[in-house]
Amino acid sequence: MSRYRPPSAPSAPYITPQGRDKLMTELRYLCDDLRPEVTKALGEAAAEGDRSENAEYIYRKKQIREIDRRIRYLVKRLEVVKCVDQRPADQSKVFFGAWVELQDLDTGSTARYRLVGADEIDLDAGWISVDSPVARALLKKQEGDDVVVERPKGEVIYEISRVQYDPFE
Repeated sequence: MSRYRPPSAPSAPYITPQGRDKLMTELRYLCDDLRPEVTKALGEAAAEGDRSENAEYIYRKKQIREIDRRIRYLVKRLEVVKCVDQRPADQSKVFFGAWVELQDLDTGSTARYRLVGADEIDLDAGWISVDSPVARALLKKQEGDDVVVERPKGEVIYEISRVQYDPFE
């Protein structure tokens, strides 16, 4: 059996100002604080002698590779993303950055989501990717509209009860 997986579709190149600031803060931390600290520890481990059996040296080399990989990713991603810092002209409809409150018509339960970029997903806070099936179903809809979302378990019908571009209280 093959392990081949077709490449996934590229994520939307949008990000909120808070998400961009978070990525830039992480990049600064990796470059200015963590990498020099790990490099110093690597030098100390290398000075201990035989590198082929030095677990500390091998671990630090691996750690440097992982840090460098993340730095490369962040630099490339920050070049590509477009920061969406303005609200849409029609704020009654769901677009990127919107806070949406949904009511499940079958169970009556309520869910609150914010549509954000792929780099900002936080399920505990209710931040979902604009590329997710729920977000794609919500785009360009407004309060009172019914939305059908296809899920692996079957489809679910939600009613949009609130749309706003400020966080819910």
